[in-house]
Amino acid sequence: MPASDKLIQALNQQVGNEMQASLQYISLAHYFDNETLLTLSRFFHKQAEEERVHAMKFVDFLADLDAELRIPAMPEIPFGFQSVEDGVARALDWEKKVTAQIHNLMHLAIEEKHLLAQQFLEWFINEQQEEENVMSSLLAVVRRAGPERLLDVEAFLVRENWVAEGAPPA
Repeated sequence: MPASDKLIQALNQQVGNEMQASLQYISLAHYFDNETLLTLSRFFHKQAEEERVHAMKFVDFLADLDAELRIPAMPEIPFGFQSVEDGVARALDWEKKVTAQIHNLMHLAIEEKHLLAQQFLEWFINEQQEEENVMSSLLAVVRRAGPERLLDVEAFLVRENWVAEGAPPA
């Protein structure tokens, strides 16, 4: 079943959304690097790469649909954070925003009865649940540690193997 122009446009928009998420994580990784929190920096660099991989999944899906790729312009990426907690809280907000975007895409695929798109988006729905859980857990750890014990947060990332994998084991 061919995809409608509306669905193709929404999929293209999601390519941009995923790339924007990647760049947001790069800005956050840079902040942590400047704060000499190198484990947090590595964690968010890995998150940035994961978002780029997500964008490429959408690019490949558009190719599978024989649809044209049109990546939209992105707004300026925020730089500068008030604190570690602020940065991680923003990361959680970004993940919630991406989750809403994926849910909206799924609703459109259901509305248009495009079963292939629905099947494709199922993976992203599960992935977003995991991403929100990771950021929510990290934010809780950052809040518990407070600004005086950020090295404990870094140790937590290593201990839980989140840095090596970019996310906790499934």
